[in-house]
Amino acid sequence: MHNKDLNQIEFEQTSKNILYTSVIESLLFVSGEPIDLRYISNIIECSNEYTKELLDFMIKDYEEDKRGIRLIHIDGRYQLVTKPENSEYIQKILKGSSRQSLSQAALESLAIIAYKQPITRINVDEIRGVKSDSAIQKLLERNLIKENGRLNVPGRPILYGTTVEFLKQFNIETLKELPSLESFLDEVAITEEI
Repeated sequence: MHNKDLNQIEFEQTSKNILYTSVIESLLFVSGEPIDLRYISNIIECSNEYTKELLDFMIKDYEEDKRGIRLIHIDGRYQLVTKPENSEYIQKILKGSSRQSLSQAALESLAIIAYKQPITRINVDEIRGVKSDSAIQKLLERNLIKENGRLNVPGRPILYGTTVEFLKQFNIETLKELPSLESFLDEVAITEEI
């Protein structure tokens, strides 16, 4: 571990690394959207491995410096975002565009889609026991879900799945980080009892 600390100090201090991290930071800032690792590698004309090393260093560096922004990695893509603990202050500057929380119906639909994707609206309706049209429309508007093709049956209903925005909003890198369905349901039951 001590050698790793020394390697990290060496990594930080080379002018080449400082230049590349500065360029990457600018790219991420200007983009405002997640950028694929390979795309960043192509722009800075470096290998994917070296670029990933730079990005991993930047993620740690942002966390250690206690900055107001952080670098996140979601599904092979990287993005600069504000820290969640600053959201109250961010909302003040955004004022009228502040996000409303999701309704219970939308949350239920989102949970079903997250765990059962790809899934049709009719299947969501069957699981919930009520129609989910407006909840699904709200989730589409918020970019938390997307159309994921069509089911190969008569009528060809739309299949829905979660988006990168979903991962970002729930602060996870991949769907594998979702709690197991059983533990999720246990947690919901405990919360309802309280």
